[in-house]
Amino acid sequence: MILNNDTFSDYLIFADESGDHGLVSIDPEFPVFSLVFVVIKKIDYLEKIVPAFQALKMNYWGHDQVIFHEHEIRKEKGLFGVLRTSASLRTNFMTDLNNVIAEAPFHYVASVIHKDRLVQKYDAPYSPYQIGMLFCLEEIMKIFLQNNQTGKISHIVIEGRGAKENRDLELEFRRICDNQGRWGYKAVDFRKVPFNLICADKKSNSSGLQLADLIARPVALKRLRPEQENRTYKILEKKGTVKCFP
Repeated sequence: MILNNDTFSDYLIFADESGDHGLVSIDPEFPVFSLVFVVIKKIDYLEKIVPAFQALKMNYWGHDQVIFHEHEIRKEKGLFGVLRTSASLRTNFMTDLNNVIAEAPFHYVASVIHKDRLVQKYDAPYSPYQIGMLFCLEEIMKIFLQNNQTGKISHIVIEGRGAKENRDLELEFRRICDNQGRWGYKAVDFRKVPFNLICADKKSNSSGLQLADLIARPVALKRLRPEQENRTYKILEKKGTVKCFP
């Protein structure tokens, strides 16, 4: 397949999160918020990642209308309840899923905010979502400028929430892209790459969104409990950039 429209970026970006970004009531068992941006070349997405995800679904369910959600897989809920029927089935599926992630050509950028430390350090801290999004977009800009994406329309796909949440997210996203979010020590000119935000439906069967969902929690857990066994993160370790705050 040949992609030859120079109007658009050569890459797709998919974003997801783990934990909540609220600072009023912090869960002591999971006091972190992680935001992950997965960067994929479109040709790799079309020819490698989507077919691999589809084949995995076909092999285990016989159809492709399965949506991989890390929480449902881990808790064996919904369609993943079948994994409770056989230990070998679950082991085989997890091995195959990890292999798909390991072999998938992508790079991810992640921020992990320790919310408890954040409120202890600052009297009026910025929202973890603001912190995470600014860092991730700064790193994405570096990648895109190094790979000749200047001036190309670049799409960031994120799972939509409610109408209000989507508006708030779009507002913060636009502020950063208009260079109005420069409260960090860097001065990145985000206007060099025109980013467009797409809020996809929660039921969207997007391989890219599912990949981002599978990454977000393991990345957060590695920073929260570094000594805990984390097989997925071992796969992810050399595929991305992670920054912890504060």
